[in-house]
Amino acid sequence: MLEMCLKHRQGGFDVDVDITTPGSGVTALFGHSGSGKTTLLRMLAGLDRPDQGRVVLNERTFVDTGRGIFIPPHQRRLGVVFQEARLFPHYRVRSNLTYARRITRGEAFDRIVSLLGIEALLDRMPGALSGGEARRVAIGRALLAEPDMLLMDEPLTGLDGARKQELLDYILRLTREIDLPILFVSHDPEELMAVAEQLVVLDQGHVVASDRLETLLSRGDMTPWLGGFEASSLLKAQVCSHDHHYHATQLILGDGQRLTLPLLDRPEGSVLRVRVRRREVAIALSSQRDSSVRNQLEAVVSAITPGAPGTLEVTLALGEQSLSSRITLEAGEALGLKPGMTVIALIRSVSLAG
Repeated sequence: MLEMCLKHRQGGFDVDVDITTPGSGVTALFGHSGSGKTTLLRMLAGLDRPDQGRVVLNERTFVDTGRGIFIPPHQRRLGVVFQEARLFPHYRVRSNLTYARRITRGEAFDRIVSLLGIEALLDRMPGALSGGEARRVAIGRALLAEPDMLLMDEPLTGLDGARKQELLDYILRLTREIDLPILFVSHDPEELMAVAEQLVVLDQGHVVASDRLETLLSRGDMTPWLGGFEASSLLKAQVCSHDHHYHATQLILGDGQRLTLPLLDRPEGSVLRVRVRRREVAIALSSQRDSSVRNQLEAVVSAITPGAPGTLEVTLALGEQSLSSRITLEAGEALGLKPGMTVIALIRSVSLAG
């Protein structure tokens, strides 16, 4: 578990945060430029000293200004990946990976190299690497130092669409196969939708909200802070099959039900998260045979709360996952919706984004 309770003045900018994150998974620091994301990461890494406060990771105190404690960066056992790869230009990739690391050879090295897909790069010089390749090497170097936590400062910034997606896919694979807490700094909503489990939203050095990503996405009041993203639900699913005739991909949810999306460039069996906008989810009491809406999921009403005037916020359970819908008060009364009812959630395929 990471705890950061810090106050810091930097020029005309004040940081005042109290953050606690889980001891596993991916926590994203998210906010617009100048919100304090990188400042917090640098204080966690020991590159900057806070004016006041504490930083504690897994009961190891890195900073406690009240007790005069400040552990230098090289003693914190943190892997840091910056926007720039910062590789040693005169060392080959293999030497960059093995520089100052605790593991010198064997299974761990081979596993990281394979995980990041950099086997073919080992004998190349950094100058011959693409931006995405260089950042994969930088991630590998950080992991091979056996850190207690991996810090990633906007690792996808500056990459074009194809290279960005490629590196994002490797990061997603990393989060699934390496049991290591990750702090992921980003200002891009699409990135955090893909990788984050826990989300800390920052604005001008202060915490606006901190919670599970799906919880914050379901809150309509968070829309202004999430880059204009509408209130949504996140569903975990697995790629089941591709239909090239209809240009569609079929996914399977944890409860066995299936979703259809526009064709995705993802291999069968791969796991992804699907964002479903709240306004795109309608509710029916039974399956609609004569409808253009092909995604019709059986769900259970788990909660109904008042929304904006004349509306209801309805939470639907899909097995262990949740789906949000906003309907009119009139529709809710006409359907006789009550918690515990089994209904059909109608979702337009085109509204889904993997």
